[in-house]
Amino acid sequence: MLRRLYDWTMAKAAHRHAGWWLAAFAFVEASFFPVPPHPLLGLMCLAEPKKALRFAAIATIGSVIGGLLGYAIGHFAYEAFGQTLLRALGLAESFPKAACYLREYGAEILIVKGATPIPFKLLTITAGFIGMNLMVFIAASIVSRAISFMIVGVLFRLFGAPIKAVIDQHLGKVTAAFAILIVAGFLALALLGGGAKETGEKCASATSLAMG
Repeated sequence: MLRRLYDWTMAKAAHRHAGWWLAAFAFVEASFFPVPPHPLLGLMCLAEPKKALRFAAIATIGSVIGGLLGYAIGHFAYEAFGQTLLRALGLAESFPKAACYLREYGAEILIVKGATPIPFKLLTITAGFIGMNLMVFIAASIVSRAISFMIVGVLFRLFGAPIKAVIDQHLGKVTAAFAILIVAGFLALALLGGGAKETGEKCASATSLAMG
């Protein structure tokens, strides 16, 4: 079943409209969708390694534009449905600490955290909520998303054929490794929400910030 799903996804990734799907996926993930676009980006790069950088650029642009929607949700509609959205995504407990980080470090923390498995939507909504300077937000988002997606694009552009051969031969092991990366992302989110040792006292106490 896993092999059939892989073959089906590879066929879709090579479809002539795959770029539009990737852009849409990156857009909604940056504001409200729970699943990151990296798996689709990776499969598209596998299907056509020569277009890997182009696909990474598409994902970057789509994600930055989607981040503006997340910003708008946090800035204009947090009380209306932004708070409910964060709860539905399981990000409500991480929101106060994310707000503290962004207030204290601004673009720096957006770039650093935006290039990690921590959900980008948490940062975009929070940035809008605290009223982060829009131009700074856009610039930091471009850098953050470019780092995140271009790493995938460059790797597949340089090593696309060998990587595809490994996955074709060891699909089960590769799937297990990807699952480990997903778990690592949730652990990173837990650290953000639960107070890692390196967190400053001010941001550590922000876990009690009221959600309204």
